[in-house]
Amino acid sequence: MTEETLPETAGLVVGPDGRARCSWGGSTPDYVPYHDNEWGRVVRGDDALFERMCLEAFQSGLSWITILRKRESFRAAFAGFKIDKVAAFSEADATRLMADPGIVRNRMKVDAAMNNARVAADLEGGLSALLWSFAPDPRPARPRSGAEVPATTPESKAMAKELKKRGFKFVGPTTAYALMQATGMVDDHLAGCWVPPAK
Repeated sequence: MTEETLPETAGLVVGPDGRARCSWGGSTPDYVPYHDNEWGRVVRGDDALFERMCLEAFQSGLSWITILRKRESFRAAFAGFKIDKVAAFSEADATRLMADPGIVRNRMKVDAAMNNARVAADLEGGLSALLWSFAPDPRPARPRSGAEVPATTPESKAMAKELKKRGFKFVGPTTAYALMQATGMVDDHLAGCWVPPAK
């Protein structure tokens, strides 16, 4: 992908289509549709948020592009991330998952996904309501550069603490904040990025 860095706006690149994007969103062709159509858009619903939570946990210590390229394999392996189905997974399923080359084969993360499904299945009020209860008020303006985008926030720390208290695993403050970014709880597209603010 040919791209041009905008000197006047740190962190943006212009792709071949002439659109200015957050630099990570134009760093590889696989990122463009995810950046343009998904990241930062509002996601609600227990199963949809469970999927994002699982994928962000699997991403821990890895590049997001690794997870994005394996997402369809993850969906097939984890029964479409339907909470009730994953909650019913057995040790045989864990063995199956650890033998699946289409996903990230990390036993701690596999176990966490299965555990988190069981916890989510028993949540009074549902996972979506719990996660969205930590969404901060919208910022007055988008960040001007990547340097203004935090790795954690008071809200993500509070979310991670509450999730841990309820029995969730592999969702620390940084993963919680990545989840907030990915699901539109915060808008971390940079100022000048063509993607319109979520409504």
